[in-house]
Amino acid sequence: MSETATAPLTGKALLAKVKELSTLPRRERAKQCGYYTTTKGGQVRVNLTDFYDALLSARGIPLSPESPKDGRGREPTYRVSVHQNGQIVIGATYTKAMGLEPGDEFEIKLGYKHIHLIQVDGDKKSSQLEDSDIDDEDEDEDEDDEE
Repeated sequence: MSETATAPLTGKALLAKVKELSTLPRRERAKQCGYYTTTKGGQVRVNLTDFYDALLSARGIPLSPESPKDGRGREPTYRVSVHQNGQIVIGATYTKAMGLEPGDEFEIKLGYKHIHLIQVDGDKKSSQLEDSDIDDEDEDEDEDDEE
């Protein structure tokens, strides 16, 4: 049994090797198929999660039908909270989704229970809501709250 690091087996090669090693314990099978890492101290760690994921994929059972993620960060919640210092921070996920660039400016309109951010352009034509639309929304919400 050699402990040289090789590329982990996938697909039909993985299935054949697992069948061949069926008498071994699962950790040893994963290790023999290349699903392990060696720490600086020389300790071998078997990665069973990746091994099982590869087995399922080889058998044609997709774990995540959506596109693969890059593994960084969290899913956006589309909610923010007011920080201790009174600020509200909008994360990069949202600004990137909107195509915003550093230096983009917004006009802040305070409603009854909401805040509108209206993008201010040099010529003030794209992305700007009509003031009357905002006022109409405020009046509608005021009427709803009184009921």
